[in-house]
Amino acid sequence: MAKLSTNYLGLSLKNPLIAGACNLSMDAGVAKKMEDTGVSAIVFKSLFEEQVNLESLQMEEELNEYVERHAEMISLFPTVKHAGPAEHLEKLRSLKEALDIPVIGSLNCVNPETWTEYAVQMAETGVDALELNFYASPGSFDTPSKEMEEEQVAIVRAVTDKVKLPVSVKLSPFYTNLLQLIKRMDDEGVAGFVLFNRLFQPDIDLSGEAHSFPFNLSQPMDYRLPLRYAGLLYKEIKGSVCSNTGIFSGEDMVRMLLAGADAVQVVSAIYKHKVPHLGKMIKELESWMDEKGYKNIGEFQGKLSKTEVQDPYAYQRAQYVDLLMKPFDLLKKYPQV
Repeated sequence: MAKLSTNYLGLSLKNPLIAGACNLSMDAGVAKKMEDTGVSAIVFKSLFEEQVNLESLQMEEELNEYVERHAEMISLFPTVKHAGPAEHLEKLRSLKEALDIPVIGSLNCVNPETWTEYAVQMAETGVDALELNFYASPGSFDTPSKEMEEEQVAIVRAVTDKVKLPVSVKLSPFYTNLLQLIKRMDDEGVAGFVLFNRLFQPDIDLSGEAHSFPFNLSQPMDYRLPLRYAGLLYKEIKGSVCSNTGIFSGEDMVRMLLAGADAVQVVSAIYKHKVPHLGKMIKELESWMDEKGYKNIGEFQGKLSKTEVQDPYAYQRAQYVDLLMKPFDLLKKYPQV
């Protein structure tokens, strides 16, 4: 029987399948089912600074709603302050205590100083590692790309200086030169990279002529972008690579490992196919390895990465140009055209 263990962020995992950050991980019962099904680690739902700030503002407005209804009224309630991230951190602590597999805390902040403040508090819950959610989605024409990247590198430096746990960074693909940014963060001590963050994408309801906000689940074949970067990064950085997005089967896991990933994260697969599907994915990986005669993941990991393949253009634009030069091959495959 094949050995499925892998190393991610310096953590020894029993297999490469990690349940990514989502609302499901906040339910201790569901998280326990995922552990029993075989996942090797769970990323707790992200702590959003924006959500904490919004809840604090709403609470203040509710407490002061009737303050000036009467001339003699100053306040109807005693002074109360919002607990900030305390509730989220307590749930995270409870989940860590309830599970035997590693639990990773996830953080998404706005202000540079809050990243460090919340990271320190999250580390104190006893989690095994932290995951920082970065993204580059410009909303202003005036902010230079270099400025955005410098701020994120500075945040990484500050967090890794304060926190002794392994720190991973979850990135979007929307950077001027993502490989260079990853290398810089790798040099700052980041233990791993999760590729990629699925950003919020609005849609338009044609009948109502208004914006709609659909749940942004990934789709099959979305795995090709993280696969490409897993192949490019293998043996080029010190940190681990965790592929995320469009991974729905054990075969998808195999693809990522062949490209060079150390682990994968899934969320959409859980929502679409339910928790028991995770066990099926693990069995598919194991069956493929047994069929191929691989005794452990190290025997084939990175076998099809850029550094290992003989074709120097496998991860380059030349393959696309080659496809354009063979249009009749596509017509043979799709004769109905």
